[in-house]
Formats: sequence, C-alpha cells, structure tokens
Amino acid sequence: MALMQKGVALAAARMPKKISPRVHSALDYAVAGSFLLAGAIFWKRNRRAAVGALLCGGATAALSLLTDYPGGVRKVIPYSIHGQMDGGLIAMTAAMPRLVNIENDREAKFFARQAVAKTAITAMTNFEYGAGGSKGSEADEEEQLGI
Repeated sequence: MALMQKGVALAAARMPKKISPRVHSALDYAVAGSFLLAGAIFWKRNRRAAVGALLCGGATAALSLLTDYPGGVRKVIPYSIHGQMDGGLIAMTAAMPRLVNIENDREAKFFARQAVAKTAITAMTNFEYGAGGSKGSEADEEEQLGI
C-alpha cells in the first residue's frame, strides 16, 4: 500500500492546490470522525485495531481543534505547520497496523485507505492560503473551488 500512497501523492502534487482552510477543516473532522466510528465498530472483534483507530482519530481531532483555521478552537498551531503535521499523522496512520500488530488482519486495510485519502487531501490543500497577512474571503474561496 505504500506504493499506492506514493502514487496518490505524486498525482495529487501535480494537481492545483484547490482545498481551502475551511474545506480542509471539514475534511479533517470527517476523517477524525471516521477513525472514531471505526474504533467503535472494531471494538468487539479486534481491540488492537480499535485502539489504533481511536489513537488516529484522537490525534487528528486534537490537531484540528488546535489549528488556526475555521473549525479550530484554540488556534495555537499555524495553518502552515498543520500541513507539516498532517504528514506525521499520515505516517502514523500507515504504520498503525504494524504498531498494533494487525498487519494480516482485515482491519489493516482501513488504515491503508485512510492514509491514502489523507495523502490526497493534504497534497491538494493550499497551505499558503491567506499567507502574507491577508485572509482569504469566502468569495475568494468559492472562486478557488469553482463554485
């Protein structure tokens, strides 16, 4: 799956950076929610997978809550740094099946798919949005998204 993740990253890197902070925030919370839901679903059949999913979901939610972007609560992590930290969360997600010793279990595929999805989201996100002291307006964001 690492090869697929690299392929997605290469393909997405060639695409325009169209995901704004507001959209990225919504996607982050959706990813965190899917991890937490998976943790609840996995709990009875595979506790190791459940713990891994809950760790990934908690880390993703914590980063989102602390980031200076729409949807952030404490806003102590700059948006550009959030992008760099996303790389660490992607690596953690991809490594989680090995870390919790579920590499050969069917739940391992969930982590691989989540890592690929998060790679694509991160690669297509404009982390320079509003850089230079000017915050992008909602109209600018809609224009960037082609709405």
